[in-house]
Amino acid sequence: MSGRHVSVALLIGAASCALAQRPGGAAQRAEQVPRNDPLVQRIIDEGLHHSHVQPDLEYLLDVIGPRLTGSAGMQRAVDWAQQKFREYGLSSVHAESWDFGKGWTRGPATMRLLAPQERELFGASWAWSPGTNGPAAGDVVLVDARSQADFDRRFRGKLRGMWVMLGPAQPITNPDAPPATHADSARIDSIARANAPHSPEEQQFFGQRQYQIANEHALGIIRDGGKQFGLLSMSGSPAAISPIPQVVIANEDYDQFQRLLARGEHVRFEANIANSFARDDLKQYNTVAEIRGTEAPDQVVLLGAHLDSWDLATGGTDNGAGAIAVLEAARILTASGVHPKRTIRFVLFSGEEEGLFGSQAYAADHRRDLEDYQAVLVLDNGTGRITGMALQGQNDLADLWMHMFQPVDSLGLHGELVVRSGIKTGTDHLSFTQYGVPGFNYDQLTAGYSHTHHSQIDDYDHTVPADIAQAATIMSVNAWQLADLPELLPRGR
Repeated sequence: MSGRHVSVALLIGAASCALAQRPGGAAQRAEQVPRNDPLVQRIIDEGLHHSHVQPDLEYLLDVIGPRLTGSAGMQRAVDWAQQKFREYGLSSVHAESWDFGKGWTRGPATMRLLAPQERELFGASWAWSPGTNGPAAGDVVLVDARSQADFDRRFRGKLRGMWVMLGPAQPITNPDAPPATHADSARIDSIARANAPHSPEEQQFFGQRQYQIANEHALGIIRDGGKQFGLLSMSGSPAAISPIPQVVIANEDYDQFQRLLARGEHVRFEANIANSFARDDLKQYNTVAEIRGTEAPDQVVLLGAHLDSWDLATGGTDNGAGAIAVLEAARILTASGVHPKRTIRFVLFSGEEEGLFGSQAYAADHRRDLEDYQAVLVLDNGTGRITGMALQGQNDLADLWMHMFQPVDSLGLHGELVVRSGIKTGTDHLSFTQYGVPGFNYDQLTAGYSHTHHSQIDDYDHTVPADIAQAATIMSVNAWQLADLPELLPRGR
């Protein structure tokens, strides 16, 4: 946003009386951003020069490892996070339970191309899909129907005993390593647009395809890994347990299958997968800690990130980076001697990857208190440093965020943190905005996130601890500012 650096008189500190309940105008709110410069400098110094990010991140990723919701690794992470919060001087440290659904465990899997050539393939089972109960070999067919009528006309009664490719190949490129030419980029964009559902009817059919295919007694479904260089993109959820085995293979292999079928070649595929489901539905846990407010302890600024991950790697950029930033922000604030007027609460959610389940449960459980939540700040776009904030539809808060960023502007790219109009989706702040709570997900450098997340290389080697320390420092300053504002922010619309 242009014209950010304006000269505005700022109040130092907040009123010493009880915090007001009704928000003032935008200009008034911006002028009330607390500017206790010695305290801000202590926070910045603690965050940048005494960081615990590297050892904590290394332990979470290398020792605890993958944190699939419902797994033993996830429970170890919850226990460890509570231990660290207590070690860092937080109060009210506890885990809040919620109902997750069926647990799922990935078992051994092998995959082979049998015709027109023979070779081993690298792939993985789609989460919350069953195993094959031994080797399952069958011919491959591409199901590219876009409507129920088209599916019935072309594929009804023809899929028994077959492995079904779920639509055309769709490569995902890394924005940090773009295609060689604009023409390549335009071609990939056009493929993405063509493959996306174009109407509510198509969207509904796409959501039901796996069940239609299962009803035809297919052996299983083959999904496109999507990413370059043989990287996979994992997903799945207990909210949509697959009725048949599903596998993800590299985009390059998927594209080869598609070319072979277009030539009229006979393509045959075999998979041998041993997955298992928990017998009973599971409880899972959000990890909670706080710095209690001194004047309005029932009013809350929440810093959040999800602690769970996918299990092809150790969940470094998605979202070990965000979880460690929140843990580090808690450490920074206690080490800096902050005594906020409102409570600053730190929540590490579980179940984000399966559908924002943990944060939705938290928000529902606390819904009677959400009117007293000042804001929710989430970090979940990878390991890259914070570059600014999207206003999530609350453009009246632009001046406030500009003033909040002023003390930490020097930590941004080119000495600036950018406040922009925009709505971000796909992570835990959305569980709160539906209740009107001002919820935000920081903008970050991409740092290869589109390739690392959900893939087999989402590990410590693809994180940037210094950038996570920068993010934790900015979050710490912003949390203290919001906790000490004289007024609650206006509710979102």
